[in-house]
Amino acid sequence: MKQFIVRIITLLFGLFLYALGIVLSIKANIGYAPWEVFHVGLAQKTGMSIGTAVVLTGVVVVGIVLVLGEKIGLGTLLNMVLIGVFMDLIIISNIIPEQETLTFGLLMLIIGLFIISLGSYFYIKAAFGAGPRDSLMVVLNRKAKLPIGICRSTIELSVTIIGWILGGMAGIGTIISVIAIGFFIQFTFALLKFIPSTVKHETLRQTYTNLRHSIKHTV
Repeated sequence: MKQFIVRIITLLFGLFLYALGIVLSIKANIGYAPWEVFHVGLAQKTGMSIGTAVVLTGVVVVGIVLVLGEKIGLGTLLNMVLIGVFMDLIIISNIIPEQETLTFGLLMLIIGLFIISLGSYFYIKAAFGAGPRDSLMVVLNRKAKLPIGICRSTIELSVTIIGWILGGMAGIGTIISVIAIGFFIQFTFALLKFIPSTVKHETLRQTYTNLRHSIKHTV
């Protein structure tokens, strides 16, 4: 039971860091990361908050991957909901100022990408399943038989174009995010000596079974 609680805390901390990193990249004000171009564009077009747009997008993506036969975990569901909630709370708190110069915008974007990478480490380490958008990439890879890199690029290019049409800000920050996020994740994982391919993610059914087993032995 103690191990389960530690994993849940690790997951929640990772999702909070991920949300914080996204908000920093938005407040950098030099062009959002691909998915954020879409989320902000959707929010502006509909009048909903950015966090709500993130949650709604996650719900739709999870629905798609379920229909296409991909298994999801507790982490998938919490990712779908909590990143958007955390983002709204951080934005409402107004503790992160929007940058007005390119220099400070670039600095904030770099910090944001590093924090996203750190959040990914904690989130993946918890082993509760892939996030909605990662699951979509895996489904496309499995169904289309295309290299994972092409699948990732196709998805991110598509959401960037749609988000830009909806009014999301695409700029130099978008290009930097696409190019640099892989480097930051690789650097962070190497620094922490973390190999994500060794993590065995639980499905919802497995988590439920393991939790019942832990409670039974605790009682």
